[in-house]
Amino acid sequence: MVRDGENVVLEPRAALVVIDLQRGFDDPVWGVRNNPDCETHIAQLARMWSATGRPIVMVRHDSVHSDSPLRPGQSGHDFKPEIADVTYDLLVTKSVNSAFIGQPALEEWLREQSIEQIAVCGIQTNMCCETTARMGGNLGFDVLFVIDATATFGMRAPDGTVISADELSRVTATNLDPEFGTVVTTAQMLRAAEQKPT
Repeated sequence: MVRDGENVVLEPRAALVVIDLQRGFDDPVWGVRNNPDCETHIAQLARMWSATGRPIVMVRHDSVHSDSPLRPGQSGHDFKPEIADVTYDLLVTKSVNSAFIGQPALEEWLREQSIEQIAVCGIQTNMCCETTARMGGNLGFDVLFVIDATATFGMRAPDGTVISADELSRVTATNLDPEFGTVVTTAQMLRAAEQKPT
């Protein structure tokens, strides 16, 4: 894990992958959420990515469940206002957890663009974000997981206890780093973007 204060190397063609930052996640059905700064951090990353000419991939969950707030055709399906005006290079739609199992094919597009590094952010930390990061690592991409630009919700475990959103986030960070990628912060990413290529 890259600790705060340590350097992150951000490739000139690194892709920002923004996962499921949709209005439907404001619905109380999901439970108690963590990290209220998630949207602000993602907006900062998107502005930096645009300013430095790096590609942005937006991922949208098109739920196939009739009772889901993320179902197409309703307001919850829309992107949140913090990123509504972001100009992106690719829109991937999916109905499962991984952005790599969607349309158009994310892996194929990244290969075509000669992109070897991805930075993952969005909602939910331990669901679609973690699944995408795991698959990205397995596919050979250099994965940066921007932990404070993700958010999740507390969940009930099989034994009936409730695991808090913060604890789930901490476990996701532990699961991913270093096996599948590197866990970083928004501040580290913004500092890395200011570094001149050597």
